Amino acid sequence: MKRAMAAVLLVLLSLLVHSNAEEEAFDVRQHLSTVSRYGVVKGIADSSFVPSKIPNGCTPIHLNLVARHGTRSPTKKRIKELDNLATHLEVLLREAEEQNLSLEKLPGWLKGWKSPWKGKLKGGELIIQGEDELYDLGIRTRARFPNLFNDDYHPDVYAIKATQVPRASASAVAFGMGLFSGKGRLGPGRHRAFAVTSESRASDTKLRFHDCCQNYKAFKKSQEPAVDKLKEPVYDEITSALRRRYRLNFTRQDTTSLWFLCKQEASLLNVVDQACALFSPSEVSLLEWTDDLEAFILKGYGKSINYRMGVPLLEDVVQSMEQAVKAEEEKHAPGSYEKARLRFAHAETVIPFSCLLGLFLDGSEFEKIQREQALPHPPKPPQKRNWRGHTVAPFGGNNMLVLYSCPANTSNKHFVQVLHNEHPIPMPGCDGTDFCPLDVFKERIVAPHLKHDYNSVCNVKLEQQEQKPVAI
Repeated sequence: MKRAMAAVLLVLLSLLVHSNAEEEAFDVRQHLSTVSRYGVVKGIADSSFVPSKIPNGCTPIHLNLVARHGTRSPTKKRIKELDNLATHLEVLLREAEEQNLSLEKLPGWLKGWKSPWKGKLKGGELIIQGEDELYDLGIRTRARFPNLFNDDYHPDVYAIKATQVPRASASAVAFGMGLFSGKGRLGPGRHRAFAVTSESRASDTKLRFHDCCQNYKAFKKSQEPAVDKLKEPVYDEITSALRRRYRLNFTRQDTTSLWFLCKQEASLLNVVDQACALFSPSEVSLLEWTDDLEAFILKGYGKSINYRMGVPLLEDVVQSMEQAVKAEEEKHAPGSYEKARLRFAHAETVIPFSCLLGLFLDGSEFEKIQREQALPHPPKPPQKRNWRGHTVAPFGGNNMLVLYSCPANTSNKHFVQVLHNEHPIPMPGCDGTDFCPLDVFKERIVAPHLKHDYNSVCNVKLEQQEQKPVAI
């Protein structure tokens, strides 16, 4: 009998230890969807994928970069939301005290809480940590491709482009400072000046196509209520759990704002033991899924217009590759042709561009998007999913398309390698490899999208059926 009891206790103890280990292993900063810091999630990649071995004799001759800006502060609208949360928390606490409710389980920080951004008149700017992310990325990029960045700087050799939104252009500057550090004569860091060019917001169809595309704006407006409806059951379930747990009469809006606060605290301030600690790991996973779902429907594979409107950017990338091939074939002198085209924009740019490349899909799903068929929504936890906001477009998230010249190869002389957040990533359109012959890349991945002209996608009047809401 004693032995049996000892065995039961041992099993219970091992389960408890395992459960605690799982809790400790759960890092909320890896579950913040597109609000994730680059340094926290950039190491996350598909461990089952084996990257291609670049053949001997193949050298990079051109680099395209499409990057999101670094970590930024909350926008003015969101700062106001957090101020409203502070006001409502005061009301809830007062009501609870008047009703003599026990608040012993309530975390102490909630009493008298004020937003860390209270009193800020402006928002949305790149923060110091965001500058570091892009500066370090610039240093790593030069170290990874030394032959591409061995020429003297010239804006026609290293073209740096950004949207007119300050956090994007500031990210471009931070990246350029890292990329060209030690290459100039300015200050102790031997920095050098470089140019960052921007298109007008009203006509930037390469990096802010979502702002210029009238049909997309109409689609997004029509879908937002349906997306909110999809998210409601999760928020209602978690709101009920918070009420039971902390004895406060939280509303769905409170849960929304507390989740937003959690993301800001964890990402910008590295604080994980306040707002984030209100939620269990399973609740965080569900809230993360609702964010991923929204990005999928309104920016990703949820509708073909989300990425078809990015065709001008795809055309620009391919054109730069073709120019690099021509310069090589015509034996242009070093310093006389472009070796890198570096772009800095937003999640609304990086996500559609990733979709144009067919990333985060399997082969059958890729065939569906080529036929413009709808894909199922990302499965709800605890099911696994490929579509994760923290991987697709964290702060500083990026796609690099590296053009290689392989003169010794008899069948194909030029190849494209795609790196997502600096990791080689499989392309279903290229039979699941990350290293694809340029002709195959253009034929299978690019050409099907080029059937769609930007004007016809964005400005020709949509048929009524295109405006139907997503299925719930």
